Amino acid sequence: MDEEENREVALLRNEEEEEEEEERCPALPISSLFPFLYFMIRDFGIAKKDEDIGYYAGAVGCAFMFGRFLTSIFWGMIADRYGRKPVLIFGTISVVIFNTLFGLSTNFWMAISTRFLLGSLCGILGPMRAYASEICRKEYQALGMSIISTAWGIGLVIGPALGGFLAQPAEKFPRIFSKESLFGRFPYFLPCLVISTFALVVTILCYWLPETLHFHCKKDEENLEEDNDMGKCNQPQKQSLYKNWPLMSSIMVYCVFQLQDMGYSEIFPLWAVSPKKYGGLSYSSEQVGEVLAISGFAMLVFQLFLYPSIERSFGPVHLARIGAVITIVVLSSYPFIAKLSGLTLTLLVDLAAMLKNVISVCITTGLFLLQNRAVSQSQRGAANGISMAAMSLFKAIGPAGGGVIFSWAQNHQNGSFLPGDHLVFFILNVVEFIAFAMTCKPFLVLTDVT
Repeated sequence: MDEEENREVALLRNEEEEEEEEERCPALPISSLFPFLYFMIRDFGIAKKDEDIGYYAGAVGCAFMFGRFLTSIFWGMIADRYGRKPVLIFGTISVVIFNTLFGLSTNFWMAISTRFLLGSLCGILGPMRAYASEICRKEYQALGMSIISTAWGIGLVIGPALGGFLAQPAEKFPRIFSKESLFGRFPYFLPCLVISTFALVVTILCYWLPETLHFHCKKDEENLEEDNDMGKCNQPQKQSLYKNWPLMSSIMVYCVFQLQDMGYSEIFPLWAVSPKKYGGLSYSSEQVGEVLAISGFAMLVFQLFLYPSIERSFGPVHLARIGAVITIVVLSSYPFIAKLSGLTLTLLVDLAAMLKNVISVCITTGLFLLQNRAVSQSQRGAANGISMAAMSLFKAIGPAGGGVIFSWAQNHQNGSFLPGDHLVFFILNVVEFIAFAMTCKPFLVLTDVT
């Protein structure tokens, strides 16, 4: 390894911890509410019957993604013009403010509004993906993206655990929190406060995060002709991102996978806490938090120790296809797992959730790589902004559609074809199969832009 490679690896390692802290910020507020959202909607009293809770839970779930859909391209353009760092700092401040307000929500509409504003103003994910691809050379980009997904996995471990164990503290820990206290009057404020405090710490740490927007430009100045008037590296003429089919096709595939994934993320907790008579597991919020935390930990271990070598062996496209097939098999088993009980039920639910989440992050990381390799650095922020906007729209549809389908299934347990929850998981599998088909030629086109 030459001196330049050593410098690259050292820089990657020095920034790894700060990248992980940054990436957890959006993951925590997204994942922490899943264990308690069912109970939060129930406490608002807006649903006339328990079977209708899924409709309103889906609306809260999609508000964040719809807000992010509206502003992701804007934040990507800002990151390309002014740098990645300002967008990251502003985004973490938004988490501090609006995630706290969400925990203080007293009605359904306040919850919707704060989630929408959080999604609109937290433009972190796109710039972080661009940052990860810029901080290291091409041979280390799989590692860089793996770090991003690892940090997301850590968020998926911590978030559900916080949401499951810290929600409703006056009921779970009456000796510490009285019903008349702040946390008794706002039973879902404590997990949100802990996450907002973490985001505040990350905001402070971001001031030491180096800017990467012109990093490669400076590194390659010896090999590129310098523009004496502007003092910048010459760049190839920019191609319209919307005419870049390798980029757009990978974004479309990514969006369909994310539609299925977000629908699953909304449906799984609702299914787990719903009563056995409706085909659910009758789990508590703590039990849901445990399942999500275990699956998130498995994702973390996979990304840290296995993903880079597996990606080099199979490539992102083959991994996506293999993962889609396994996902369809796993989700088909869920309605039958619900008929079990005791230790067998616990083990199989944990195993199925682990497989689903490991496969999901494996597919996502690979598609991140394809998208960032399809554009030059000068367009990478905007490209990731387009990706985030499109993905957020699909992720907004996922919770809303998942909530509607779940509630409809709860009211139709005795149907002759795909009764109850069988229909829910069947629809998720149809979406996964469509995503699988889209990874094949001629739809998905691969290319590298250096």
